[in-house]
Amino acid sequence: MKQDLIAFIWPALVGVLGAALILDRWVLPDAEGLSASSTGSFREAVALATPSVVNIYTAKLVETRTDPRLNSPMQRRFRSNRGRGQRIERSLGSGVILRSDGHIVTNNHVIEGADAIQVLLADGRSASASVVGTDPETDLAILHIDLPDLTPIELADTDNIAVGDVVLAIGNPYGFGHSVSQGIVSGVGRFGLQLSTYEGYIQTDATVHLGSSGGALIDSQGKLVGINTLIYTAGAERGDETPGIGINLATPSDLAASVLSDIVSYGRVIRGWLGVSVEVLLSEGQSGNPAQQLIVTDLAPGGPAERAGIRLNDIIVAMDGEAVVDGRAAMIQIARLRPGHLLRVNLDRDGLPVELEAVVGTRANSG
Repeated sequence: MKQDLIAFIWPALVGVLGAALILDRWVLPDAEGLSASSTGSFREAVALATPSVVNIYTAKLVETRTDPRLNSPMQRRFRSNRGRGQRIERSLGSGVILRSDGHIVTNNHVIEGADAIQVLLADGRSASASVVGTDPETDLAILHIDLPDLTPIELADTDNIAVGDVVLAIGNPYGFGHSVSQGIVSGVGRFGLQLSTYEGYIQTDATVHLGSSGGALIDSQGKLVGINTLIYTAGAERGDETPGIGINLATPSDLAASVLSDIVSYGRVIRGWLGVSVEVLLSEGQSGNPAQQLIVTDLAPGGPAERAGIRLNDIIVAMDGEAVVDGRAAMIQIARLRPGHLLRVNLDRDGLPVELEAVVGTRANSG
């Protein structure tokens, strides 16, 4: 009987000990990791992105007119500029390292007109920056610094960015140095502010202050979602002070990367051009809901559209098989095409379907 009891208890005891070992070595560590990630900390994402975000300090010499009361004949003997002086105007901004060879993207308005640009890295190193090129049509600029061991940021897939995603803004507010704020994506594809030619901003409620323009908007994995470009705050249109709370708009990272690539490769941004102007007509779709149609209102003489046979009053239905319902989106779609691309255009001409092919060109003043 005793031997039978031992034979029964021993396998059970071995099973309990084995289960305890499995829990201790594999299961419990995972549970602890899950608990840590549920605390809501984004320290790992910030640690990954911060080495790629730089602080930018600019200086510009501006002429000033001195007090005319000091411009007496006696004063002129000691003043060669006769009532005019110079002062240094300083400004703050941020930027993001996109390439390990030292290429940085920032906003054009951050460095516009600057006579000297200094870049400060998160590790304390600093360097003078040169302007490789600018693109006012997207308010972006590309800088270059000559330093070793730089950390380029990883780009997020902006096609997968959706409203409600958590984002973090990293910049240099008021010169405090690298600072982080948290928010969510409030909207995508924002346009109509007439602040740049090609608008398609990511809207977020992450707090961004003066000095953070050109900084990084990252996701919870530390990947670059966009370049913080501007703050749209109630009262700003009246010239009132903007406290930094309102609507933060960021330029998508894929657009920033394409601008950098073109400027580094060609010295300017290369954009596709069809040579057509359109207006939006509201109509009723097949489902009975309101729909937009794009009617051709002007053609550039000898432009790609005219050469392809597109006429005034044609209605553009689709391009490359994609339905066209938004004039702004259609123009951005064309701008992102490379010159020489064979664009398939579907038209409605007096109620009849027409399909043409146009060779995308480029404007002489593009970029």
